Amino acid sequence: MDAKYSRKGAYLYSQAIDMPEIPTPDFLFKPSVRPAAATLSPAAVSATSPSSFTLGSPVVANGGRLPKEFTGDGASATPPLEWSSPPAGTKSFALVMHHLDPEGKTKWYWTLYNIPADVRSLSSNVQGVGTLGNNSVNGRTEYAPPHSKRSRDKTYTLTLYALSAPLEPEVSPAEVSRDVLLAAMKDKLLAASEMQVVYAREGSVAGQGN
Repeated sequence: MDAKYSRKGAYLYSQAIDMPEIPTPDFLFKPSVRPAAATLSPAAVSATSPSSFTLGSPVVANGGRLPKEFTGDGASATPPLEWSSPPAGTKSFALVMHHLDPEGKTKWYWTLYNIPADVRSLSSNVQGVGTLGNNSVNGRTEYAPPHSKRSRDKTYTLTLYALSAPLEPEVSPAEVSRDVLLAAMKDKLLAASEMQVVYAREGSVAGQGN
């Protein structure tokens, strides 16, 4: 047979060309790779924190009614808090008190960070412990006590975060909002514990009904 007709391959018109390389289709049948898990939010960590790390208060039970003394209708004092059994490696604590309004917007009333690791409680109307951030009520670096304009129950959540290092926000304390504080916790969050308190202004039918 003539050598020019014995070529193995393909032709473009009368011109011999090399066969294209066809990749194996095996990649179509490989199991899909699951993306890496996203960084847990503080709320998610709170749900998986060790049960031994517990936040509480000597003046109100979890889910109970906040005494008037700690609201804008009373002395506006910060509520006393206490906690136990933080995880190993805890170097500081941070605290946030927030509320979700009917539109789903988050309002925060108390941000306190760089609480020393050996602290296990905050007294009523605490002073000189940790660093105060701002609140969303008046923007000041202070506790904004519940002081609802409406006579109905509101639920406030206090969350204590155990951190592997003190926080160093890139802004001044007056600019440390709840979001800034949570962002500063990235890669430092060990565990979180929360409790909820309820308050309604006196004379509230809804408040008396719960």
